[in-house]
Amino acid sequence: MEICVKKATITNVPQIHKLINAFAEQGEMLARPLSEIYENVRDFFVVQNGNNLLGTAALHVAWADIAEVKSLAVAEANHRQGLGKMLVQACLEEAQEIGIPQVFCLTYVPDFFAHCGFAMVDKSTLPHKIWGECYRCPKYPDCDETAMAYRISAS
Repeated sequence: MEICVKKATITNVPQIHKLINAFAEQGEMLARPLSEIYENVRDFFVVQNGNNLLGTAALHVAWADIAEVKSLAVAEANHRQGLGKMLVQACLEEAQEIGIPQVFCLTYVPDFFAHCGFAMVDKSTLPHKIWGECYRCPKYPDCDETAMAYRISAS
């Protein structure tokens, strides 16, 4: 089978939920309720090998000029194979297609996102609207994630 990145479908949701929450249990990302993933399935991309889900990421539009790459997770057995970068690239390409000029992320792995072209930014420069999920985080209000942003080049 060939590894491919595609938009998630309803049938992917249980596997997306399981993968994201496995990392959340380790304190590496925010847990997502199953209902939230169903409601936002159109935000998600998956990378698969046949029917085997290897990773996921979502591009969530926050406002007219900014979107977030969130819920990036790759199965531990598939780390260091370029799958995370493929997922981030899919998110960036979609942002460009729909006319979003800036994409940000909140991350515990800034080196990975720097490798994808993101640069560190001060959290205070991001719109308050992006903090809507923070109250669910066990680390709230003492966020220890790094804010990073990617500027989409006009084409």
